[in-house]
Amino acid sequence: QVQLVESGGGLVQTGDSLRLSCLVSGRTASSLSLGWFRQAPGKEREFVAATDGSALYADSMKGRFTISRDNAQNTVYLQMNSLKPEDTAVYYCAASTVFTGSYLRNKNFYGYWGRGTQVTVSS
Repeated sequence: QVQLVESGGGLVQTGDSLRLSCLVSGRTASSLSLGWFRQAPGKEREFVAATDGSALYADSMKGRFTISRDNAQNTVYLQMNSLKPEDTAVYYCAASTVFTGSYLRNKNFYGYWGRGTQVTVSS
């Protein structure tokens, strides 16, 4: 059973940076595809970034967000720079034991989810 615990969210101002962490347990992170999604109030959960060894990004986040993984720490990170108020959302970590590549843009191809961490960007 894979468990995911996110941390690192908080309240920041426009232009600030945050690094989110997702600690993986139950399986080694290197054996998983890992992704980040976000959900703002009243909106659908949307893809942010994923890694299966290669990085994938939503077009709107490319250049500002960076996904990375530390297999020794069994952790995946999301570095977020130049934050905007529209980045305000709950950010979720997700894992897939099966799917890779472009499937990772779709939340339905992940079998495990964390509880999320709130990111609030004030203007």
